[in-house]
Amino acid sequence: MLCTRCRTRTAVTDDGLCTFCSGTRPPPPDGATVPVAGSAPLSGPVPGGWGAGTWGAGTWPGSPVGLSRAVIALLACVIASDLFVIGAGLHLRGLWEGLAADESLDIYTGPGLLAQDLYGLARTVRMAVFLPTGVLFIIWFHRTRRNAEVFASGVQRMGPGWAVGGWFVPVANLWFPYRVAGGIWEASVLPHPDGGRRTAPRTVLNLWWGGWVVSVLVSRIAVGQWNRGREPEEIADAAALVAAADALDLVSAVLAVVFVRAVTRMQVERAAYRPAPAPAARAVPGAHR
Repeated sequence: MLCTRCRTRTAVTDDGLCTFCSGTRPPPPDGATVPVAGSAPLSGPVPGGWGAGTWGAGTWPGSPVGLSRAVIALLACVIASDLFVIGAGLHLRGLWEGLAADESLDIYTGPGLLAQDLYGLARTVRMAVFLPTGVLFIIWFHRTRRNAEVFASGVQRMGPGWAVGGWFVPVANLWFPYRVAGGIWEASVLPHPDGGRRTAPRTVLNLWWGGWVVSVLVSRIAVGQWNRGREPEEIADAAALVAAADALDLVSAVLAVVFVRAVTRMQVERAAYRPAPAPAARAVPGAHR
């Protein structure tokens, strides 16, 4: 039977909860209570348990800091390749517009052929950058989901496996990763000093996911229109839409950088958090008389 709270793990208690939701999961190694990490910014080293590899990968996830830096570096390459594609695409669109206005022009030789080859090269470069970026982003995403299980398992709506598999389910991949990201965001928020849970605005999360979904949908529409184009004017219009889709992809990559930095910083601070010690009980005069 599945846990009645998270609906992802097997129930082990009489009231239908799993080990995580019931608080009966095994203690961390070496008698520690939570992973220790420093609160240094992303630009500097992160001291403590995560940086020193205190936790075993099979029981507790490691720090997302190193992965986040690699993801951000690759996203910067995606942004640069998007600029390359947009520039080459707009140049090619200008040639097709010229052909629509003057049918005597020949864009299949000389500068026209060079423009088409340049555009093909630009798209190849972007695909070569996008694939490793997507793989590394999913690895980082899964790492932060594992961290979220440590911080607050009760707020997770989907299991850690969906941090990977959710991206590959047709249609559902427009929603499942967002649900996983929502659980990561909630669990990574720094609690109140007394240990109570608090929420944080989801502006960064919503902008990142909204930008990604819009970029994917517009790209599919643009590619379909490009493939259907036959006349020079139709191809020129399709090229304009493709350039707009490429611009949205660039914006999506920028928002992904903001999202990765925000979640990583939140998790570093969350891992370093220690609840404030409970105030000592004050002795009542005459209580032991």
